[in-house]
Amino acid sequence: MSGKELKRLINQKNTLLMPGAFNPFVARLIERAGFDGVYISGAGLANSLGLPDDGRLELKDFAYFANFMTRAVNIPVICDADTGLDTGEMNDVHLTVQTFIQSGLAALHIEDQVFPKRCGHLQGKEVVDREEMQEKILQFVKARNQYDRDFLIIARTDARGADNISEPDQLEECIERGNAYLKAGADMIFPESLRSYEEFKEVRKRIDSPLLANMTEFGRTPLLTAGQFEELGYNIVIYPVSLFRFAAARIRSALENIRMNGNQQKLIAEMMTRDQINELLDYKPE
Repeated sequence: MSGKELKRLINQKNTLLMPGAFNPFVARLIERAGFDGVYISGAGLANSLGLPDDGRLELKDFAYFANFMTRAVNIPVICDADTGLDTGEMNDVHLTVQTFIQSGLAALHIEDQVFPKRCGHLQGKEVVDREEMQEKILQFVKARNQYDRDFLIIARTDARGADNISEPDQLEECIERGNAYLKAGADMIFPESLRSYEEFKEVRKRIDSPLLANMTEFGRTPLLTAGQFEELGYNIVIYPVSLFRFAAARIRSALENIRMNGNQQKLIAEMMTRDQINELLDYKPE
């Protein structure tokens, strides 16, 4: 579904909730559960392919899965684009934007980390100069305008928690970068790794644009509720790796159960049946 539909939802609803999908089947489950959209996480996708979240996935990898996911649902899909999936050359930027638009995505987000990137909630991450990220955003916006002006460019800043910014200055730098990225043409700001409700409130107070919040587990950000984000006025909340982590734990438990019991009998009550799966997939076998 297009960026135009995502913009319409942002304008009509208080806070959009978008869990992360690591395959198209999960994307369909998200839609069936009544969520507003689907998020494709670089971390979730990499982990599902047996890789760490270190930026090694390429444009072709994201495009392959995005094509399947956008065809599987009728709600907007936002995709992580790490540090841009490019080498800094203008042709690469155009290819990234064109490929994502042709994949049926509604938006992408790029971040200001130094490549190779790290998970935004780990030690050891650094951010590029503010002006370098502004120039990258300008390039992405110019490329976007050639193909689909409704496609959203979301700018993520990792200034909060960056090793090359002193701790007392990080929140202020996060806010200043957010406003600078808006001036460069970003449609929405994604402040990563905020530490408290009060920090989310301060960012909302001082950045006058749509905002995206990340509710990931095992990180530095407390798990606020959707109601709290509505009170704060955030526009989108993503849950990037929640479903993958939950599924991974349940699969591990199921494997232990089968190994212990010699069959899967004790697991059947917790499975989706063949009929339920076929129904979700709109498949009616003869």
